[in-house]
Amino acid sequence: MYETWEQIEEACVKCQKCKLWKTRTNVVIGEGNRKANVMFIGEGPGADEDREGIPFVGKAGQLMNMAFEGLGFQREQVYIANIVKCRPPGNRNPEEDEVIACLDYLRSQVLLIKPKIIVLLGSIALKSILGKEYGITASRGRWIEKKQILYMPTFHPAALLRDESKKIDFWRDLKEVREKMEKICNNKE
Repeated sequence: MYETWEQIEEACVKCQKCKLWKTRTNVVIGEGNRKANVMFIGEGPGADEDREGIPFVGKAGQLMNMAFEGLGFQREQVYIANIVKCRPPGNRNPEEDEVIACLDYLRSQVLLIKPKIIVLLGSIALKSILGKEYGITASRGRWIEKKQILYMPTFHPAALLRDESKKIDFWRDLKEVREKMEKICNNKE
């Protein structure tokens, strides 16, 4: 495990633990408030993210930004990361060995940030963090508490681009996150 942001960043930039390093342009470590109460975790960088080195800047990220604006979130208030830090070729799902190679970076980020809520964006994030027994369709919109962190599984924004009917559930889930965060911050829970 890594104890400082500098250690995480240095290790990620030098990382060759899986084959993804061979095709990356940039490592996408994460972005946002390093003391955030809410953390969002996706599956991996896409082409735009790989080019810019910033998570969720492509079409899925633009959709997420619109949801944030509508709900009163600001990207600067939250922390956004991915399961894997390098883009899988062709935007394919990360393979199990790639996920395993990156998880210590993400675990270290969570330990440093100490979020109260983690929003798991999509099936890869859900299964990688909470276990393979979880499915996104059955779990989305339900609070799951583990190790004093509240998890909210929801659809990945890229899924909303493929199936617009999921936008309503995504919106409801993020609204629930905002309401829960307000209660926690106001010590009502």
